[in-house]
Amino acid sequence: MTSTLLLRTVRRTFIAGTAALLVGTAAIPSFVTPTFANDGPASVADLAAGLLGAVVNISTSQTVKGTEGPGAVPMPQLPEGSPFQDFFDDFFKNRGGGKDNSAQKVQSLGSGFVIDAEQGIVVTNNHVIADADDIEVNFSDGVTLKATLVGTDTKTDVAVLKVDPKGHKLTAVKFGDSTKMRVGDWVMAVGNPFGLGGTVTVGIVSARNRDINSGPYDDFIQTDAAINRGNSGGPLFNSAGEVIGINTAIISPSGGSIGIGFSIPSQLASGVVDQLRQYGETRRGWLGVRIQPVTADIAESLGMTTAKGALVAGVIKGGPVDNGTIQAGDVIIKFDGKDIHEMRDLPRVVAESPVGKAVDVLIVRKGVEQTVKVTLGRLEDGEKLASGEPGNTNQDKGGDKAPAVSTASVLGMTVGELNDETRKKFSIAADVSGVVITDVAKDSAAAERGIQPGEVITEIAQESVATPKDVMDRIGALKEQGRKNALLMLASKTGELRFVTIRMD
Repeated sequence: MTSTLLLRTVRRTFIAGTAALLVGTAAIPSFVTPTFANDGPASVADLAAGLLGAVVNISTSQTVKGTEGPGAVPMPQLPEGSPFQDFFDDFFKNRGGGKDNSAQKVQSLGSGFVIDAEQGIVVTNNHVIADADDIEVNFSDGVTLKATLVGTDTKTDVAVLKVDPKGHKLTAVKFGDSTKMRVGDWVMAVGNPFGLGGTVTVGIVSARNRDINSGPYDDFIQTDAAINRGNSGGPLFNSAGEVIGINTAIISPSGGSIGIGFSIPSQLASGVVDQLRQYGETRRGWLGVRIQPVTADIAESLGMTTAKGALVAGVIKGGPVDNGTIQAGDVIIKFDGKDIHEMRDLPRVVAESPVGKAVDVLIVRKGVEQTVKVTLGRLEDGEKLASGEPGNTNQDKGGDKAPAVSTASVLGMTVGELNDETRKKFSIAADVSGVVITDVAKDSAAAERGIQPGEVITEIAQESVATPKDVMDRIGALKEQGRKNALLMLASKTGELRFVTIRMD
């Protein structure tokens, strides 16, 4: 187990800027007297004293083969009969580096906090305890208890542990409402950085809704409270002593704090913790669609005034909306009363919804807003289905039209009939229909969008196409309407769908 398990480090290169913090009297938190030091509250001693007992250190051990341990060096090959043979045998075998792959214990440290004293429930990060053989919880007064794993969620990096509440008098903290936190609010982090237990640091909420590409539900709180390796799984408190975040990642070129840390918001974490406690696993809502961002070009092509929402690129066969309720090309702009500003908003709000719940979904279909009602499935049940099935376009196959031309050149592409010959040439699945792209001109608008020969045009501006003539007619009609871009729905050789806009100037 490497040190990166103690705190995930996002390594990036930054150009430092200059920032100024303006603090007014309205920003004074309730736990601070109206006296400020030069750059922070005068004291958080009273707040910290009441919380330290609930914050714990998590230590884990994992048995690995000697050659897999950190810093393990393979035994050198010596000439037969070398006088150093016995020495190297003893040296390397004792350190797990010999040919016998002797096992050794690897230790790691992290943080956590008690949320239920009666049941002995402790929350931490999944990566703190991942692959561990033994887990111990160390309390601030020196007591150590063995812990068992209740459940984990890799998507949000949350884990729930249980200790025997009879083995030690426990102090618990509770989750607060992270949605009420504002940029500039004071926060306090407590944890086990570099193995130094019971460490308190203070800072502010630097930003909200951060996406650091660590998982499908990224919505991190950014803070400048010092967070280092070993702080993983520790709590981020608000001024009322409530947990509004779980410290989980840092941005650092060196591995130490540079004042950019990230916490899982309690709004997301608390629901996951409840499910892990109740079921030992997560049970997330599932809509059964593939989505992509709505760019400015796509919005213009769909007749939308602003680029917002999540564009449905495909519908999972056998999923909750495989009945035509939602179709490829729809833009979801509101789900169960919650606005969908951008694509990444939708997976999170759907996942937070109960399985089996009937919800209203506001969509834009062919430029017209309408509300449809869907009943959610369970994400965990649908993941295998989603990964193995092509998107269902729910479109008119358009098979009876007689082609007027066999090929056509349009927008830097050469398109042709999708028949037995072209299916075989490009290995296109039998259930894919439309017009095949046989060639893409270099430096064309189509090439700029990454369009490749073998892809199939199934729709243009949300109208099905079945022949090269259909393609030319649709492009011609869009130009007559004064459109600057053409919205194409493309199918891969296996039927995976995506939307692309191409300039028509």
